[in-house]
Amino acid sequence: MSGRIVLVTGGARSGKSSFAERYVMKHSPQGSTYVATAEAYDDEMRERIALHQQQREESNYRWRIAESPQGLPAWINAAAEPAVLVDCLTIWLSNELLAVEQHPNLDQLVDDCITQLVAAAAGFNGMLVCVTNEVGSGVVPAYKLGRTFRDAAGRLNQRMAALADEVYLVTAGIPIEIKRLRVEL
Repeated sequence: MSGRIVLVTGGARSGKSSFAERYVMKHSPQGSTYVATAEAYDDEMRERIALHQQQREESNYRWRIAESPQGLPAWINAAAEPAVLVDCLTIWLSNELLAVEQHPNLDQLVDDCITQLVAAAAGFNGMLVCVTNEVGSGVVPAYKLGRTFRDAAGRLNQRMAALADEVYLVTAGIPIEIKRLRVEL
């Protein structure tokens, strides 16, 4: 199981997290660490977080919970866990982006965060399952910060997918393994 990276992507409410949790439970039956990146800033996000917590509790699986809304690369670098589920990379990226949104070198800082995450993932010795949102299929955001996020998320997803051993697209609750189906030109 050493050094295996799995990326799970899809749209909002597609079933990504549920699939990723089932995947980890199957491939690491002894338990794993669930790294939550979301912060509850409003009632809607509190409800989403509570739903995820309830689903984990109902699974009767041994989840160790860690929170890393920022600093995820450092957390991964320090981890000695056999299996880790990160949910979710795009929320982590959003947290990092919002922390530096007024910086004049915003794009470079965000790209540095992505590079650090990819390096940490590449160096992780256990099974690392990462959930991420596919954000590039929608409307072009009206605001610069939204466009910056969408573009950075696309770069993050591409780099993590290139590194990953397996990549799953979850749509309408159906996971499809897509990396093996890619076309090489």
